[in-house]
Amino acid sequence: MLTGIQVALIGGDARQLEVIYKCSELDASVILIGFDNLQNQFSGITRSELSPEALEGLDAVILPAVGTDDHGNVESIFSTSELRLTDAHIQALPKHAKIFTGMAKPYLRNLGAKYSIPIVELFDRDDVAIYNSIPTAEGAIMMAIQNTDFTIHGSQSMVLGFGRTGITLARTLQGLGAKVKVGVNKPEYYARAWEMGFTPFYTQDLHNQTANIDLLFNTIPSMIVTAQIIANIPHRAVIIDLASKPGGTDFRFAEKRGIKAMLAPGLPGIVAPKTAGRIIADTLSRIILEDAGQRRNVE
Repeated sequence: MLTGIQVALIGGDARQLEVIYKCSELDASVILIGFDNLQNQFSGITRSELSPEALEGLDAVILPAVGTDDHGNVESIFSTSELRLTDAHIQALPKHAKIFTGMAKPYLRNLGAKYSIPIVELFDRDDVAIYNSIPTAEGAIMMAIQNTDFTIHGSQSMVLGFGRTGITLARTLQGLGAKVKVGVNKPEYYARAWEMGFTPFYTQDLHNQTANIDLLFNTIPSMIVTAQIIANIPHRAVIIDLASKPGGTDFRFAEKRGIKAMLAPGLPGIVAPKTAGRIIADTLSRIILEDAGQRRNVE
């Protein structure tokens, strides 16, 4: 239980609702900031404006998937008011407090470092990334179905990258009957892809592997699907780039050549916000509970 733990959620989207439910269910004291247009009525929840005073005494601050932009602004679909984290807000936090987010930009990291407040980036954790790979794969396949006139079954599909998302996506495509090629950069990934029944190749040979593909899914967050690669891809092919912005595809050249290419980061929150929210909520509550236990042992 989180009895006696004080938590504030600042901004966010539908995923945050699951976090609110979980924290409330575990008896945490919850403050909502930037939720003034939220219709749900939560018992035992306090609403507040964003101010240094509201953050005093907190054990945890929970920010959206992307904590802040480059200027400290926090997005919230539940508010029309501006939410901006400043030095004064972070300075008001107790030294034992932690800030949780999916991923942090330099602005937020610098604020945390300046005042010795840890920033916990949940999307960097293996467990969260593996759980999130499931709605990501489903969302990517949904986009493929919506943007093609052929079935996944029997298609020549390519997945670039064999990390947490790449493995789940390749397995899901294979389960639907696709012929799956996997681009890797290490011998151990090559061996594992082969063992799982895929057709592996090294990414330096990408140009020679794209001549007959129908679908290309990229998970590598660097420019890999270059103009030279796109020039070798059939016009019927569809590119779905799952890497974080700006992706790893030359979208300008793809458009010029008439190849459909889409950047699709953040799919869990788009296609399955309830599931994505539960993943975040379960992980958050476990970390906060562990931190509380460690503090009690020290005291």
